[in-house]
Amino acid sequence: MRDIKIINENWEFIKKGKSTMVNLPHTWNGSDGQDGGNDYYRGTCIYKKNISKANFPKGKVFYIQFDGVNSSSKVFFNNKEITAHHGGYSTFRAKLENIMDSNEIKIEVDNSPNDFVYPQQADFTFYGGIYRNVSIIGVSEKHFDLDYNGAPGIMVTPKVNGKSADIEMQAFADGEVKFEIIADGEIIKTVSSSGKNPKACAAVENVHLWNGIIDPYLYTLKATLLSDGEAADEVSVHFGVRCFEVNPQKGFILNGKEYPLRGVSRHQDRPDIGNALLPEHHKEDIDLICEMGANTIRLAHYQHAQTFYDLCDERGLVVWAEIPYISKHMPNGTENTKTQMTELICQNYNHPCIITWGLSNEITMSGAGDKSLISNHKMLNELAHSLDKTRPTTLAALTMCGIDEEYVHISDILSYNHYFGWYGGNVSMYGPWFDNFHKKYPNKAIGISEYGCEALNWHTSNPEQGDYTEEYQAYYHEEVIKQIIDRPYLWATHVWNMFDFAADARCEGGENGMNHKGLVTFDRKYKKDSFYAYKAWLSDEPFVHICSKRYVDRVEPVTKVTVYTNQNEVELFANKECIGKQTKGKYPFFYFEVKNEGETKITAKAGNCEDTAIIRKTDTFNEKYRMAEEGAVINWFEIDTPVGYLSINDTLGDILATFRGKLVLLSMIPMLKNALSKNDNKNKKDKKSDSGFSVAGFKINKTMLDIAKGFALKRAFSMLGGKFTKEQILSLNRKLNKIKKKH
Repeated sequence: MRDIKIINENWEFIKKGKSTMVNLPHTWNGSDGQDGGNDYYRGTCIYKKNISKANFPKGKVFYIQFDGVNSSSKVFFNNKEITAHHGGYSTFRAKLENIMDSNEIKIEVDNSPNDFVYPQQADFTFYGGIYRNVSIIGVSEKHFDLDYNGAPGIMVTPKVNGKSADIEMQAFADGEVKFEIIADGEIIKTVSSSGKNPKACAAVENVHLWNGIIDPYLYTLKATLLSDGEAADEVSVHFGVRCFEVNPQKGFILNGKEYPLRGVSRHQDRPDIGNALLPEHHKEDIDLICEMGANTIRLAHYQHAQTFYDLCDERGLVVWAEIPYISKHMPNGTENTKTQMTELICQNYNHPCIITWGLSNEITMSGAGDKSLISNHKMLNELAHSLDKTRPTTLAALTMCGIDEEYVHISDILSYNHYFGWYGGNVSMYGPWFDNFHKKYPNKAIGISEYGCEALNWHTSNPEQGDYTEEYQAYYHEEVIKQIIDRPYLWATHVWNMFDFAADARCEGGENGMNHKGLVTFDRKYKKDSFYAYKAWLSDEPFVHICSKRYVDRVEPVTKVTVYTNQNEVELFANKECIGKQTKGKYPFFYFEVKNEGETKITAKAGNCEDTAIIRKTDTFNEKYRMAEEGAVINWFEIDTPVGYLSINDTLGDILATFRGKLVLLSMIPMLKNALSKNDNKNKKDKKSDSGFSVAGFKINKTMLDIAKGFALKRAFSMLGGKFTKEQILSLNRKLNKIKKKH
């Protein structure tokens, strides 16, 4: 029988010739991969460990297993290279032979840039290291296949048949295999089969379905490989019995009932330790996701730990699993996408939580017409179906990618990454955009794979796009939630992101190296107000939450107080005086006006739930609430904004709505050309075509124009990175101040 020994302790770690002792899991980018500057170490480091023969597990044949090494590795055993692996997120193994009394294991780990291993360009840090468990597996001469793509050795395919289910089983071994199906600790079915990779089938009557978060029931399949009638090796997996459909009109259907998938995406990293997580970290993440009431997770943008997939099985969370084929298509990376997809499916086939395989994410950043990109996706789509005939494929398309592009229609189902109301456009654009897609392609299931905006500990009573305040993030998500509720045809919606995460190239929001679109902070310590907006919508656990608790000092005489709850009625008190009661309407968001005098204790009561907050009247705005933009070309108080007249705080769309506003924007063109001429020449190949302008391989479509119109002119200036002087900007503002707004 197999014996497994985890060997995480006491590894010698060598970086740039300097040696230290570490325990696994480990990354060398826990600090420099999270502090900004896009200068974290990407190169080769070495891990070494000596292990005596006496400390090996029991067995006659031995394999070493790596659960995650980022991103390329060479493994040496007693100075002999025994395997190489390219891909930082999947399990791989190698056979250990010629074992001596004392043995050296050495792994050269490399996360340096190249043109053939994904990912290479993405908005997250590629932490180098051996960041998941390493173990040695001891087995008998006769054993389940340990060379098959890091897979568990058995595959189970349940098929619902009325109140029963047919359980198809396959073992990757040569010989006789006994399969046992176990329910609640009792063996309910036993069947045997022999041969090369033997298959068997058994019927389970009155089957207990895996029914998402409602009832995530799991069976166990145990497979025993026999040799002369005796057990030679044994493996077991949990599995769930369920049927599902992704319906273009009704959305996701689980076990014959409509089951709207509403949830989040997840990156796995943490402060200081990066991706080198322990089981308790995974549990904390899933506890928070379940508290919010989500029933689905997009596990972006790579294969996650088996521990987390197991937790999703146990909690009933429906999962989108994908490979890191992201942002930049690399012609030399085709084989790597094939390998990573094969490993993803083979290693995770048995998880009932997974319902779709993701082919790629925002891969058309340089255009959607690349023939190599198209053929790569068709290959991956066919590969996924050949490895798994039970699940559809999907992909996450970029806003700029037009809905008629061939690429968009390769996968079985589809979702789009949109940031209307953050990177441009306005938050009201979600519903109309998806209605337009649904009308034109009524037989294509469509969902939202990413949407979100950033928030730090900045605050305002007048939130606006791009201000990084907690108040704007809350407003943004309220508005998107309202549009999702009205569109049940959306097969799944995934917030970007559940948690803030490290992206070392980022420099925004007042904290470098981070993407702050999370509903929860990077350290998992603070749930932003938007977290509670989703909890009010999705969770049945009674609660009430007053928003903007960190925004205490306020200058206005009457202030807005927002309350979220899933209860039917909210009563608000200011210093014990009742302000009013509100009854829940279509949406679980409540808004009150409260006098701001002195210090006020606000109390919200909903059912048996209660929450409190403090506000305080001040004469001047507390600057600790306002983001101090490093290198900002202009301060807010320098911008004149006469009532009824335009300013640079207005959107391009509002300015273009007036004839004189158009003239002002046209006057900017010579300055813009001069500014951009100082930039690089990356867009030299962009050209006009008969169908309109093309930028970076994308045709300028209505969606892109609508996004541009949604930008405030001031934010457009800031995104140009200081290419306009303060004097130029204020001069344009003075011109706009003379133009009446169009009503």
